[in-house]
Amino acid sequence: MGVILADFLVRRAEGYYCKYGDFFIDPPLPVGRALITHAHADHASPGHGMIFCTPPTASFMRYRYRHLAAHAFSEFSYHHPFSVGGVAIRFIPAGHILGSAQIVMDYNGATYLFTGDYKVQADDTCEPLEAMQADVLITESTFADPQVRHPDPVAEISKLNDKPSNVLLGAYTLGKAQRLTSLINAHCPSRKVLIHHTILPIHQLYRSLGVDHLCYAPYERRLMKVDGSDYIYIVPPLTFNSYFRATNVLRVFASGWKRLQHNNDMELFISDHVDWNDIMGYVNLVKPLEIWTVHGEGKHLAEHFAGSIAVKAIG
Repeated sequence: MGVILADFLVRRAEGYYCKYGDFFIDPPLPVGRALITHAHADHASPGHGMIFCTPPTASFMRYRYRHLAAHAFSEFSYHHPFSVGGVAIRFIPAGHILGSAQIVMDYNGATYLFTGDYKVQADDTCEPLEAMQADVLITESTFADPQVRHPDPVAEISKLNDKPSNVLLGAYTLGKAQRLTSLINAHCPSRKVLIHHTILPIHQLYRSLGVDHLCYAPYERRLMKVDGSDYIYIVPPLTFNSYFRATNVLRVFASGWKRLQHNNDMELFISDHVDWNDIMGYVNLVKPLEIWTVHGEGKHLAEHFAGSIAVKAIG
C-alpha cells in the first residue's frame, strides 16, 4: 500500500482540485482540465478546456450546452484506463443517473475512490452502482445522517395507485424523470405518463443511448382536463411551482428532501442519493482506511467511525 496524501484532493474556489494530476473534479467554474462525474448542472458546468467523462455524460452536456462554444471531450467507457497528469484514472458506475461515474484514482501506490453522487437502490434506467476496495473513500454526504432512511421506491410509487385523479408530478429533468417514468410503467400499470416538452428531449436521448423501454406520450393539455382520468404529467421544478393553484389535479413532487414535500397533496420520497444505511453498507464494501466527505456534512460519519476510520471533510 502506498502513502495516502492528505492534500491529494483539496477544495479551491474553482472546485475540487488534484495538484498531482493538475485537474479538477466537477468544478463549477471554468478550468483547463475537468473530470465530470455526471451531467447534472451542479456537477457539469460549461467552459472547460478539456472535459473527461463517460459517453452518456458527454451527450447530455452537448445537448444542454449546445448554445455555447463547442467543448473538447475526452470520453471513456467504464473501466477503460487513462491518465491525467501523473494520476492513473478509470470510471466505474455510480448508479445515480445514466452515465454517472465514480472516479478511481491511483497515485503513488494509493487508491482514491471519488463517488460523485451515487445510489444503491435499483434503477433500470441507468447502470447499477459498482463497488471496489480503496484506501480513501471520498463520498458525497448529502443525506449522511442516521435519521435519514429512504423508503422503498416501489412502495412509494405504488401510492399513486390509491389516488383516482390526474397527477402533476414534479421531477428533475435528467435522471429522475426517466426513473419515475419506468417506475410508473412497471408498478402503476393503469396510469398513463405524459411528459413536459422540456423533459421530452432527455427521454429521447435516453432512448438513443439504449434505454428504450420507457412508455410515455408528449403532454396534451386537453387530456389533463378530463375529470377522473388516470394521467400522470411529469414536469420540471419551475413548471411544478408555477402550478401552485392547479385544480382537479394532485400536486406531488418526487424527492428525498422533506422541504420539497411541503404544501403538496401527498408525499413521495424517491431519492437518487444514498442514505445513512446505504453509506454504511458501502463503507463495508470499500473498506477504506480514510473517509473524506464532500457535498454535505460529514460530522455524523466522523462521530460514528471515531477510533476506527479517520474521517475528514474537504468541502
